[in-house]
Amino acid sequence: MPPTPPPSMGAPLTAADANEAIRRFVRARRGRSWTAEDRAEYARLLEIWTLAVRGAVAETV
Repeated sequence: MPPTPPPSMGAPLTAADANEAIRRFVRARRGRSWTAEDRAEYARLLEIWTLAVRGAVAETV
């Protein structure tokens, strides 16, 4: 399965969007060992989610 495409350069992802991207990514790899590329992509998606959560928290403060 091809890696999850990077987010567009337009509107940033919400934390919910990033979370769903992570869920889709993990579900697509269910039952098999992750490659180094899979782990790198997961780390990238997790970073996107972290930035989205921080942005959401900053907006509410």
